[in-house]
Amino acid sequence: MRTLTGKKSQKCKVCGKDFICISTLILHKKFHNRGKPYKCKECGKAFSEASSLTQHLRTHSGERPYECKECGKAFSQSAHLTTHIRIHNGQRPYECKECGKAFSQVSSLTKHVRTHSGIRPYKCKECGKAFRCSSHLTQHIRIHSGERPYKCKECGKAFRCSSHLTKHIRTHSGEKPYKCKECGKAFSDSSVLTTHIRTHSGIRPYECKQCGKTFCQASQLSTHIRTHSGERPYECKECGKAFSDSSALTTHTRTHSGEKPYECKECGKAFSHSSALTTHIRIHSGERPYECKECGKAFSCSSHLTEHIRTHSGERPYECKECGKVFRQSANLTSHLRTHRGERPYACKECGKAFGSSSHLTRHRRTHSGEKPYKCKECGKAFSDSSALTKHIRTHSGVRPYECKQCGKTFSQASHLTSHLRTHSRDPVLCQNLPSSVPPVPRIQDGISAAQLCPMVGQSVWKSARPHRERFPLAVAAHNRL
Repeated sequence: MRTLTGKKSQKCKVCGKDFICISTLILHKKFHNRGKPYKCKECGKAFSEASSLTQHLRTHSGERPYECKECGKAFSQSAHLTTHIRIHNGQRPYECKECGKAFSQVSSLTKHVRTHSGIRPYKCKECGKAFRCSSHLTQHIRIHSGERPYKCKECGKAFRCSSHLTKHIRTHSGEKPYKCKECGKAFSDSSVLTTHIRTHSGIRPYECKQCGKTFCQASQLSTHIRTHSGERPYECKECGKAFSDSSALTTHTRTHSGEKPYECKECGKAFSHSSALTTHIRIHSGERPYECKECGKAFSCSSHLTEHIRTHSGERPYECKECGKVFRQSANLTSHLRTHRGERPYACKECGKAFGSSSHLTRHRRTHSGEKPYKCKECGKAFSDSSALTKHIRTHSGVRPYECKQCGKTFSQASHLTSHLRTHSRDPVLCQNLPSSVPPVPRIQDGISAAQLCPMVGQSVWKSARPHRERFPLAVAAHNRL
């Protein structure tokens, strides 16, 4: 085998690690022969070198003796400082010969090269899952063992890997060292900045081979692929519910524990996951960074924009296998499925009333607490539900976004348009014979409504049309009296 520089590599027969120099391989073999005599008294982890133990002890003590003169950031290892300095000077000395992508450290290049070769040399003995780098396997093994050796001194929360602890500490300190050059927005995590930059560039480099859908992040693609395979490897020990994404399981677990670790400094409201807090903060700031190119409407989170775009395209990708009804949002399909099963998993602790979705329970709780977090900036009126505020704002702005394609009349609410459409769907022959109190028979609107038109073709048809007799009893009774 040849290395990235073209030199022939030497492989360790014990662990498979590659080395450029024979002398380095010989030194490495000694580590296997002499074992790991240096043991951490704090957690029991053992090392083959005293220097490795010294570095490890800093994960417990929090000591970071190597400080960056440029920004003041400190590190536990000198090698980490060297790599960090390259962020400031832009140096990326390690380039991939396959695609030209450059990296600030050789280990990052080694991991990247495996994305081309597909090599995943590190395999989990517990479940068989393979990884491109050993650190990912180490973190993964902790999912099985439950080990969380990195603990936050501020709140006691523990993590499987040190990088997750570092990111978490920033939720306390408020530090956001990664800044977008395009818009100035700052982030606490470099990977979040990388993903954010793609909102400007439009780059979605991860494509699903099954359906062609593209994603900004590899993790999003991995989760999406499970919608095709049906795989749900993350199971809740409390209720047995399974998820395709580990973060979804973490969030779900908090519905049992009631844990809401993310608190808004503005109003004190707490949330079970960080993204919900980020979206909530925009209620206070008024920030709506996601804009629809079709109509200019802006949203506080990207998922709301995605859902909104479907109102223009008419796309309803989520179909109920039970009855064929289609939805714009997966969450709406999930809630709908519960109407078939009769499932109402979200119960109010105050009065015992149960709901099919968590959002309905959240709204209901406000009837007990009297909380009205959504306030109109125009007149100060407050509402318990964001959709009620949206409707109210239209009384000030005069916006009537829902238009009847039949006659051009506009409405401020979708429900008002739905009611209006029924005035067009009244059968002209039927109307001559029925009193005005009889409700109109709904026609199919753009293929969405499941209600069918039952035209008056004879009295016998009305008597035998059982589904319509149940659905429109007043109309049937009136016809039978004719």
